[in-house]
Amino acid sequence: MTSVHRITRYGFINAYLIEDADGLTVVDTGVGGGAAAILRAAQRLGRPIVRIVLTHGHGDHVGSLDQLAAQLPQVAVLISERDAPLLERDRSARPGEPEDARMRGSLPGTRTRPTGFLRDGDRVGALEVVASPGHTPGHCSLLDTRDRTLYCGDAYTTIGGVATTARGPFWFPLASRATWHAPTALASARRLRALEPAQLAAGHGRVVEAPADAMDRAIARGA
Repeated sequence: MTSVHRITRYGFINAYLIEDADGLTVVDTGVGGGAAAILRAAQRLGRPIVRIVLTHGHGDHVGSLDQLAAQLPQVAVLISERDAPLLERDRSARPGEPEDARMRGSLPGTRTRPTGFLRDGDRVGALEVVASPGHTPGHCSLLDTRDRTLYCGDAYTTIGGVATTARGPFWFPLASRATWHAPTALASARRLRALEPAQLAAGHGRVVEAPADAMDRAIARGA
């Protein structure tokens, strides 16, 4: 099982470092002020950060992007093409999106612009991109093909137990309140469950091993 390197702020906002052949991939950057902790973690691993992958554009996932990019001028920055406008605080809908969907959550934007886009089925090093819209319209998850760790952003949370963000638990309602379209989020939760992940690494909460049964219960509660 590949080691999961989690960097947590305030006890519940996660960024991850993933070791790959060419260096380290950062998955999400947390809120502002987190760059130093991510850089220290990379230094401990003795590997360069070569790319930053953003599961989506909310402020608690992109908040330290500008700080990191300023110190890593050659770093690749990847996000889905649909969520890229969120980095410019563009909340407008796109043709074909659900009429009852509404952009929610913190969208502070960033000065840093993507160097490339994530597309469903792409490979980013050992990570396979899995489109998982719903929490935001362009939300993506990442499956480590070596050990099947699923970095699911805010498709699920694991604070106090596994939950979808289609309908979050009363003890941690923040992620579900920021969800763009709950039915789409639930469909994505089902798609991710079908991948049979060995570990679930969410944007909020601990890493859960053998999460299948917990994901099933979360989907049932969200339906």
